[in-house]
Amino acid sequence: MGLKRKQMQMRQKAYFEQKLQNRLSFLSGKGIEAPKINKDPLVRKLQANIRGVNHRLRLIADNEKRTEEMAKIKAERAAAPPKEQEGGKVEKSKKAPAEGKEKKIKGEKKAAPPKAQEGGKSQKAAEAPEEGKTKLK
Repeated sequence: MGLKRKQMQMRQKAYFEQKLQNRLSFLSGKGIEAPKINKDPLVRKLQANIRGVNHRLRLIADNEKRTEEMAKIKAERAAAPPKEQEGGKVEKSKKAPAEGKEKKIKGEKKAAPPKAQEGGKSQKAAEAPEEGKTKLK
């Protein structure tokens, strides 16, 4: 599909360039100078259309280049010996369970974290004010 789209954009670019040339020759035939020609709305619109087509063509070319690079990488991977690829995967899969979290045994529960005292204060916060006070009897 990229080829058809590229051809269509090339035809549009040629069409816009031809219309721009016709408009420029018409305006120069009338005796209008270059600064005023650049301000003509039709000229500006045609130039904008050409810039847009150039941008789209550039994107199509980048996409084709990326596609070629990916095809090249796939060909290199396919040509590489399969032993190297499998060896790396096997080592990773053996190490992963040992490094990962321990599995839960059915029926076991983890110890619950200590609950905070009522009122939302922790034990340290409740004890701290009492330490500095002296008791009077």
